[in-house]
Amino acid sequence: MIDRSDHWERIYREKPAASLSWHEAIPRVSLDLIEATSIPKDAWIVDIGGGASRLADGLVAAGYSNLTVLDLSATALAQSRSRIGREAPVEWVVADVLQWEPTHRYALWHDRAVFHFLTAPEDRASYRDVMLNAIRPGGYAIVGTFAPDGPERCSGLPVVRYDAKALMDVFGMDFALRRSIRHEHVTPAGTVQNFHFGTLQRL
Repeated sequence: MIDRSDHWERIYREKPAASLSWHEAIPRVSLDLIEATSIPKDAWIVDIGGGASRLADGLVAAGYSNLTVLDLSATALAQSRSRIGREAPVEWVVADVLQWEPTHRYALWHDRAVFHFLTAPEDRASYRDVMLNAIRPGGYAIVGTFAPDGPERCSGLPVVRYDAKALMDVFGMDFALRRSIRHEHVTPAGTVQNFHFGTLQRL
């Protein structure tokens, strides 16, 4: 079995973040979906698997002031912290989301491309339990995954692909689907990856 932490540490140590397939100079879709929820700028937001993502940069620039970025890779988080600055209103957490114990009640949970790596049903159940524990009632989860016609593997690992129905098969008992969009992500190498983003609201 692959050690998830070792796998992602190796990737971030061996390759520049801007060369990785999921890199976005400006994560416009995520920023727009977060803004569309109209949560207050001082509400707690967590970015799951945020790593070296530029989402925290964009949120800080937009005035959001209570951010948590969680990732398995300490190397990726160190890169982001160095880029954004130590004084930014960001809490950096090295952890496996499946074992994480949140210390805040979040208004918004953001995950671009972590959930689709959970191929085992028990891991998806653990993820859902942690998400429920983290999000306050009425709060939001924005979950981005490969779409049904997206890649079948990423970074050497298999993925599970989702559309709105498949996403709600996992989360529908506890969340209402507020928005569903497709997105064509162009990788730094110029290839297109089809994504699905769902905005869910906790019931």
